[in-house]
Amino acid sequence: MAETLLSYAEAAEEICRYIGQLPSPAVTEAVSLLDVAGRVLAQEIRADRDQPPFPRSTRDGFACRAADANTYQPLHVAGQVRAGEIASSKARPGEAWEIMTGAPVPDGLDAVFMVEHSERIGNTVRMREPRQIAEGENIVPAGAEARTGELVIPRGTRLEAQHIALAAQCGYPELTVFRMPVVAILSSGDELVAVAETPALSQIRNSNSPMLAALVASAGGQPLILPVVRDEEAAVDAALASAFHQHPDLLLLTGGISAGRFDFSRGGLERAGARILFAGVAMQPGKPVVVGEVPLPQSGRMVPFLALPGNPISSAATFHLFAAPVLAALGGNTAAVPRFAAAHYASEWRGKPGLTRFLPARCDFSLNPQVELVPWHGSGDLAAYARSNCLLVLPSDCEELHPGSEVSILLTA
Repeated sequence: MAETLLSYAEAAEEICRYIGQLPSPAVTEAVSLLDVAGRVLAQEIRADRDQPPFPRSTRDGFACRAADANTYQPLHVAGQVRAGEIASSKARPGEAWEIMTGAPVPDGLDAVFMVEHSERIGNTVRMREPRQIAEGENIVPAGAEARTGELVIPRGTRLEAQHIALAAQCGYPELTVFRMPVVAILSSGDELVAVAETPALSQIRNSNSPMLAALVASAGGQPLILPVVRDEEAAVDAALASAFHQHPDLLLLTGGISAGRFDFSRGGLERAGARILFAGVAMQPGKPVVVGEVPLPQSGRMVPFLALPGNPISSAATFHLFAAPVLAALGGNTAAVPRFAAAHYASEWRGKPGLTRFLPARCDFSLNPQVELVPWHGSGDLAAYARSNCLLVLPSDCEELHPGSEVSILLTA
C-alpha cells in the first residue's frame, strides 16, 4: 500500500520531535583548548572574575571628569596609563590622564575623550569645542560583560572561535567535551566501484561514501565507511549485521530505498526490527528518504538511521536537512537545525508546484545577496553540484520567480 508523503515542514517537525527524545550523550573527554574547535561542550563555562575586572577605556585619548572636560578649560595631564598598567595615584579634580585603548581608567574619572578631539599644549589638554561628553562615555564599566561566577557558555554549545577565546579569557586551558558520535556509512549498488578502480562502461565510482564522510566530519561526527553493498537481499542483511557490530551511534545508508525491483535496503532494515519514523517526503531531490531507528542485536540499544537516496545531490540535501540535526543531537548539541538565509533571485524561473525543491545554486553572499540556479542534469550531476555553494529553496506552491524575488537558501558550508 502506498504511503502518504510528508511535506517538508511535517518531516522537519518529526525530526525536531525525535531529537527531543534522544538521551544526552554519556561519554565525555577532556581536550586541550587548542583542539576543541567544532566539539560540543559538556560542561558550563563561568567567568572566574568580573569582565572587565576594571573600568576599561575603549579609546586612545584622555580620561577625565565629564564635567571638567565640558568646560573646555585646560586640564593638567597628571600621567599616562597604558594597557596592562594601573594609574600611580587617584585622580584629582581638574586632572586628565593620557590613556590607551584597553587600559584601566584611573579612580575618580568617569569619561574618556578621544585624542582626535583634544588640543594639547605642554602639560595641559582640553577637549575641542563644541563637543560634549557624557559620564561613562568610551568606558566599559567593571563587570559589564560578565560577573564573577556568571554562566558565559552553556553546556551543549558547539565550540567556535569566539567560544574558545572566551574560555581562554576565563582561564580554561582544557574543556570537557562530548565524545564525537560514530557514524557508519553504508552505500549500496551493483554499479558502484571503489574510487581507485577503473569503472566499466556501466559502472560509476562510489562518490557518496567520501562525500558523506566529509559531511559527517564537518557536522561533528566520526565517519566510518563500510564496504559497498551489492543489490541482493542476503548481502544487505549481512552488511547491516556488520554495521551493527561496529556499535555506531548513527547509521547512514545510501541507495536501495526506492520502489525498484532491486532496492533492498528498507526491507533489510525492517527485517532487523526497524521502527520507521517517516518514509518519503514531498521534496526534490530526496523524495524517497526514510528515517527511523533500529535495535542493535546484542544490547537492544536503538540506533537512529537515515536511508538516503542514492543520487549524490539527493544524499547531500537530505543529509543537511535531516541527518545533520540528528547527528548534532547525538553529539550533545540539541540546538542545531538546518541553516537558512535570505537572498534575492537573479533571473527568471518557472516550474510546476507540488514539491518543496532544494536545488543547487550559487549565491554571491554580498551585502545584498543574489542567488541563481546552477544548470544541472538531475540529482546525479556532481559537476553541477561542485559549482554550487548553497541550495535554493522553492516552496511547494512556487510556480515562478522573477529578478529580485526574495527567496530562501539552505547553507551547505
